[in-house]
Amino acid sequence: MNLLQRFQKIRTFIFDVDGVLTDGDLLVLESGEMARVMNVKDGYALQLLIKLNYEVIIVSGSAPSAVQQRLGKLGIREMYFEVKDKKIFIQGLMEQKKWAPEAILFMGDDLPDLPVFDIVGLPACPADAVGEIQQKARFISGFNGGRGCVREVIEKVLRSNGQWGNEPLVAST
Repeated sequence: MNLLQRFQKIRTFIFDVDGVLTDGDLLVLESGEMARVMNVKDGYALQLLIKLNYEVIIVSGSAPSAVQQRLGKLGIREMYFEVKDKKIFIQGLMEQKKWAPEAILFMGDDLPDLPVFDIVGLPACPADAVGEIQQKARFISGFNGGRGCVREVIEKVLRSNGQWGNEPLVAST
């Protein structure tokens, strides 16, 4: 199966947070609070996915934060934080929801994401993912984490299915 065919089959998107939806940096404030950077173009594309009835799932090893609130405002309802073993967790979701592996795109950037690449149809990563992840990914974005990599894979799936740019989406990104 070629890459375009893989993109066409995707119905479920699973994203890691740090290093994928964010740039991976943490700004530690004097108060002890930590801030992350997210991309508004990624936000627009995520909203469009939800509007088009694709499944969007967040699976992160990190603790819930303001990121959860932001993603909730974009319409994402399934978010799982402090997941210790992403492969086992995602396998459980796949069984519960009866998802076919070839219909799942997972985007991760670091070693805890690596085992998931063996169980999904389209393992993807940002341009700045660690080497082991890049070696196993079927698609490497031209964009870094938190800098448009999420938008890129969403756009590729929607374009391959004739769903990109068909109607304007008015929403806050």
